Amino acid sequence: MASEIHMLKPMCLIENTKARLVINQEALSILSAINQPVVVVAIVGLYRTGKSYLMNKLAGKRSGFSLGSTVQSHTKGIWMWCVPHPKKAGQTLVLLDTEGLEDVEKGDNQNDCWIFALAVLLSSTFIYNSIGTINQQAMDQLHYVTELTDLIKSKSSPDQSGIDDSANFVGFFPTFVWALRDFSLELEVNGKLVTADEYLEHSLTLKKGADKNTKRFNEPRLCIRKFFPKRKCFIFDRPAQRKQLCKLETLPEEQLYSEFVEQVAEFTSYIFNYSAVKTLSGGIIVNGPRLKSLVQTYVSAISSGTLPCMENAVLTLAQIENSAAVQKAITYYEEQMNQKVQMPTETLQELLDLHRPIESEAIHVFLKNSFKDVDQKFQTELGNLLVAKRDAFVKKNMDVSSARCSDLLEDIFGPLEEEVKQGTFSKPGGYYHFLQKKQELEKKYNQAPGKGLQAEAMLKKYFESKEDVVETLLKTDQSLTEAAKEVEAERIKAEAAEAANRELEEKQKKFELMMQEKEQSYQEHVKQLTEKMKEEQQRLRAEQDKIIALKLQEQEKLLRDGFENESKKLHQEIDYMKKRQSSGKCTIL
Repeated sequence: MASEIHMLKPMCLIENTKARLVINQEALSILSAINQPVVVVAIVGLYRTGKSYLMNKLAGKRSGFSLGSTVQSHTKGIWMWCVPHPKKAGQTLVLLDTEGLEDVEKGDNQNDCWIFALAVLLSSTFIYNSIGTINQQAMDQLHYVTELTDLIKSKSSPDQSGIDDSANFVGFFPTFVWALRDFSLELEVNGKLVTADEYLEHSLTLKKGADKNTKRFNEPRLCIRKFFPKRKCFIFDRPAQRKQLCKLETLPEEQLYSEFVEQVAEFTSYIFNYSAVKTLSGGIIVNGPRLKSLVQTYVSAISSGTLPCMENAVLTLAQIENSAAVQKAITYYEEQMNQKVQMPTETLQELLDLHRPIESEAIHVFLKNSFKDVDQKFQTELGNLLVAKRDAFVKKNMDVSSARCSDLLEDIFGPLEEEVKQGTFSKPGGYYHFLQKKQELEKKYNQAPGKGLQAEAMLKKYFESKEDVVETLLKTDQSLTEAAKEVEAERIKAEAAEAANRELEEKQKKFELMMQEKEQSYQEHVKQLTEKMKEEQQRLRAEQDKIIALKLQEQEKLLRDGFENESKKLHQEIDYMKKRQSSGKCTIL
């Protein structure tokens, strides 16, 4: 299911039951399998306004989301339908249909607010579906938008600046699409024909005044303008004759009014071509597992009585993904080392030379798959694990070398040991005869290839284990004078001391190599992290530049319409964002 999603029909994602929101685990399993980026389109609106019909059209089906045919609301909670994107290969279209708002049968409509908020939080395109024109009644029914700041937190810790928080919302809120159903009027403003988008913008014009009624009039309009700077509007005529509306999903297209068919085609074309992939602050592309995590985090917050927090949701997601990124990097390191390192290597340096580029790429794998690693907690964990894995390969390399040398020593010196046991050298002149053979065999051992870095250490260890044999042969050789025996004993001691010094030098060299490797590894971590932080900073700056540009457009509109106070507030927000940006604090979350 990673590349193709085959949901034959929608499935409940979040059930609204007994005033509780409950996540459907089967739906989460489907999201877990979607590795592609997701375009999330959610629709909300009053019950029995035809939301589900539009969503079925986006799914490319005549039926699926329940339309119903009575005044009862059919969709309860949030339903999900994942389908391959019809226009963009490599993306999945996730359609979210919500239960009708303000259903009189529910009695308690508290969860309407949460359904609305969740649709905003989860989607990249948010469709508000309503009947008729955009008048004050329509705005009053959209009161949920004025409650968003009471329902959603952008940060876990409030900003002490006193500046309006809308910038943090603008950074991740979806495109707002208003779908006006059964629209029967001419699109005119002051006697001039306008587009649907121009009609929407005119409907969002504020009134001057400070009285209660004016504030009530302006509040939802101001919220839409502030929270949803990217807006679009579509109008739809009545689809068919009234008697046929109850069977709309089975009605052949030729029996629908042609204007309605054209309007639906224009609407679906826009959604398919312009709805963006769901993206979090910092350019984090959302796929199925990430959407699953967002659903769990937000619903868990609501269920526990706290406000859904975008920053916490991203950090929770980061914890999951960064942990997986560490494992992915370690797996890569182990696989590459096993493939490219032929053990035993002749020197430690040879092993480290192979390790270094693989470690560098493993760090890259981690950084590519991680984000918001606060205080580099997970990168530090990766560094420690890479050191442990490297040391394990160093030890394995030594063990393989030791085993190979041990077998070789047994093969080469085994016959000599047999001759010693049979007394071949227990006669006058036998000691030097033994010594000659030992030296010949030692030369043969040294010339044998593929012993690895433990060759000398294992030879020294072997000779040390045979010191008593050599000493016995020396003492019992009657052809040697006592003085000659003493000279030979001193030579043996000097040879042993020289071997011990070489071993100490080798240990010191290994220590220095490992210390150099530690420093190089640290510098590689720093280098790649610095590069990633620069890229993220550039991305965040681009995000904030985009938000500032949108706010400047809104400020110009307010000034043009004569709303100096609102324009001044917006100017303060823009100045505050610019100051944070210039100080290097250009973070949206």
